[in-house]
Formats: sequence, structure tokens, C-alpha cells
Amino acid sequence: MIEAAMIWNEPNNKSHWDPEVDPDWSRFAHMAKLAADAIHDVNPNLTRVLGGISPIDPGFLALMDTYGVLDHVDAVAAHGFPLDWNLWQIDEWPRKIAELRSVTDLPIWISEVGVSTFGAEEVQLWGLKRTAELLKGKVERIQWYSLYDLPSAWPATTRHKEAEGSSYYRHFYMGLLREDGTPKLALEEFARHTPDVGLVQWFHFEDPRLDDAVQWMKRLGVTCLRTGLSWADRFRPDALAWFDRQMEALEDFDVTVTYCFTPEHRGLAPHHTSAPIVPEEFAEFCAEMTERYAPHPSSVGVLDQPQLSPRPPMRSTSFPTQPRE
Repeated sequence: MIEAAMIWNEPNNKSHWDPEVDPDWSRFAHMAKLAADAIHDVNPNLTRVLGGISPIDPGFLALMDTYGVLDHVDAVAAHGFPLDWNLWQIDEWPRKIAELRSVTDLPIWISEVGVSTFGAEEVQLWGLKRTAELLKGKVERIQWYSLYDLPSAWPATTRHKEAEGSSYYRHFYMGLLREDGTPKLALEEFARHTPDVGLVQWFHFEDPRLDDAVQWMKRLGVTCLRTGLSWADRFRPDALAWFDRQMEALEDFDVTVTYCFTPEHRGLAPHHTSAPIVPEEFAEFCAEMTERYAPHPSSVGVLDQPQLSPRPPMRSTSFPTQPRE
């Protein structure tokens, strides 16, 4: 069910890794190597990707190289949002990619790139076209963020809050579909770039959008999807039942799963961005999820596969009609 495993998300961004707990990223590096080795021990054929960096900082990759992290992964990733958060212009993408290639020979994935409709939907449409022109054929993977707007009642997983201005609210307008599931202007343009451009969609615990998302992605021609399995969610009641439901629903896609988020009670600080008290526990989570959803083909037979609950049948709806209950 998984073609690649990504180790953490935006480790050089304080929204996802606390630099006060780990100012030199040595704890992160140690944890990442443990996780990469644990994944490899379960399935050596699975591609291991260092979590997408944001901002794009070749110095951070160079630091990870000095710690030996790049020897334990098969690709590196980066995230770019020049029309919303970054302090550089969209036409600088070629230079940003060249900077990354100057410090590593590993394949480079742009595992999140997107444009919000915070100001106008026309901005997203133009930004999608220009991003495709600049990135297609230049990197080994492109994944657009995201399918859905974040519902306004849900918090964005970030430390950047309202006091820092309108940039926080842009988190809620990154989708190709509005919160109510209706298409935005850029949706049909996105379909012109699949399957060369994949998609990113984070599913919250017991996310009610899962089945409709599957329908939309198939209709749009998406083959590569990036999503996440949260270590913190693993401690919720019925966590495995939800993980099984999510991964079984996504079985028709080439899925990159991002392993991330520290359980509050297992962090050096009580926050999902904290370095863990025992980094081996994160590695154990990565191994458990890999064994469950991407075991080595030679290690299991059909009867050994996890027994997942059946998925409701697909509803027949032609693009671009809105999926409905």
C-alpha cells in the first residue's frame, strides 16, 4: 500500500520541529537515522525520503550530510510556496533546485508546492500553470498541495498564528476544492498535469472527506499521493482501525506516507514538534506501520496480510461534477 516512506515533515521549520529543544538538529538526525534503518529492515525495497524541508535551505541538507543522515535515505525533499510564504519569487525555482543539487546527488522531490486562493482564485490558477512550467522534468517528483481547503473550524498544524498576520489564514485556502467540496478555477488545469504532478492531502483522524477524496483523485488522474500517518494518533483509541481504513481506501494510488508528530507524553517538551524522549520509539512506530502497510513481498503471504475492513463501492460521478452524499 506504500511506495515510499517520508521521515518527518519540514524538520527545519519550527511549525514541525522545535529548535529550542534541539538547537543543532543532532537529536533529529539521530532519530531520522534510526527510523530510516528501521524502515529498511522491514522492507529494503521501500524508498526512504528525508522529510521535505521548508524553507528551502541547502545548508540544512549539508548539516544532515555531516550527521550521516543522507547515507540512510534514498531521496531528499523540499517544499516551496513563493506566492504565499516564501521570501523569493516563483521564477527562482530553477535556482532553488540547483542549490539543492549542489549539496547532494540524491533524487530531489518537491513534495509540497502550492498556491492559496486567499486573495483570488485567479492567482492559484496562474501559479499552478507557472509552477508546472518551471518544475516538470526538472525534479524527480512533484506533488501539489492540496486537494481540499482546510475546514475553517479545524486548526492549521503550525505555530504561526493570527498575531503574525494574514499568512496564517492562507493555510485554509490551499485546496483545489473549497471546504464544501465545490471546484475552484484551478481544478481543471490541475487535471491537465496529472499524472506528472501528484497530490498532497493530509487526512485528519477519522476524516469524513476520505471517500470523496478518493473519487476526486481518480477523476483527476492522480496516481501519486502523499499523506501522513501520525505517531501521536497511534495513541488514540481505535487508531489502527482508522489507519487501516485510510490506507485501504488509498490502495489504488502510489502512496508516500509521512511518519511524523511526537505524542505529547513522549516528547522532551509536551508538543507534537518536540524531539522524543526515546527516539527508538519513533523508529518502532515507523517499523510497525511499514510492516503493516508495506511489508517486504518475500516476508508475507496473502493469509498474513492485515485484515482490513471493506471499503464502500465507488460512486459513479463524472468530472467535474461535485461529489455528493
